[in-house]
Amino acid sequence: MGHLHQDKKIINRVKRLQGQIHAVEQALQQPENSCISVLQQVAAIKGAVNGLMNELIESHLRHHVIGEQADINQQELDEFLKLLKRYG
Repeated sequence: MGHLHQDKKIINRVKRLQGQIHAVEQALQQPENSCISVLQQVAAIKGAVNGLMNELIESHLRHHVIGEQADINQQELDEFLKLLKRYG
């Protein structure tokens, strides 16, 4: 996946994740924070990681599996990616 270093969308997702993880670390050091608020932050991180995974899978499919193929069924690919995002 040598092309990923050029993908600003993916890099920005990773930076946001870093910020979210740092926020959880900070919250854990504050005794006044409730468990529920920390769990909510972790749930948000989980969703963000799933989103990142979907982006990486889609990028891999487009760059390494499909590549330059002209005979792909774009509608079928779009349906597959939508399904992947829903359940992945």
